[in-house]
Amino acid sequence: MNFKFSLAPIAILLFMGAPVSSVSAQAGIPRFEYFPAGKIYKGPTAPVRITKDDRAFKTRLQWAAKHLKPNFAGHYILTTWGCGAECLMGAVIDAKTGKVNWWNFTICCWGPANGDRFNPIDFRPDSRLIVFTGLRNEKDGDDGAHFYLFDGGRFVATVAQ
Repeated sequence: MNFKFSLAPIAILLFMGAPVSSVSAQAGIPRFEYFPAGKIYKGPTAPVRITKDDRAFKTRLQWAAKHLKPNFAGHYILTTWGCGAECLMGAVIDAKTGKVNWWNFTICCWGPANGDRFNPIDFRPDSRLIVFTGLRNEKDGDDGAHFYLFDGGRFVATVAQ
């Protein structure tokens, strides 16, 4: 038998393996499916409970509770509003109880290079993970994706920041 040996198939396999390795190296990045929220609430939305701290945004919170359905972490209504050019702030409202939970920063400065379809806040109805992309509180050097887990009414920064 006469066998011809070629390095081409090995080179192709090695080349194909390079992207797989880089993806594997990013396996530590939180994914929405890793943080399930359970069943999405379909019942009636409770009236929003406005506290002293919520009064400045009462109209926006009441509008969201009345017009939006749970869109985050199973039974929460995530709502945002502008706080300047390329700046968002917001809160989540528990559709079952009306309680308001705030994240403690604004997110801004994501720039037009990201395009019109870019959303600086990424979240899912069936996940407790939320990703904020941009600068938190306009802090220099803070640009990037910031991963938070919504846990017990609090936004907790994850290790992958």
